[in-house]
Amino acid sequence: MILEPDAETGDWAVWCPELPGCVSAGETEDEALENIREAIALYLEPDSIELALGAFTREVIVG
Repeated sequence: MILEPDAETGDWAVWCPELPGCVSAGETEDEALENIREAIALYLEPDSIELALGAFTREVIVG
């Protein structure tokens, strides 16, 4: 992830180049890191889908 301070506000911006659109921020570095952890978890949360007859799912835990 990329973590950098905003020169104008003093807040911290953070994003994950490997996860397009997964971005967050915080007033402190620690808050920004906490917020991006939540953003990553939400980004990786599976969507509900309808499976075709005979299809099945597998769960993969990364971590």
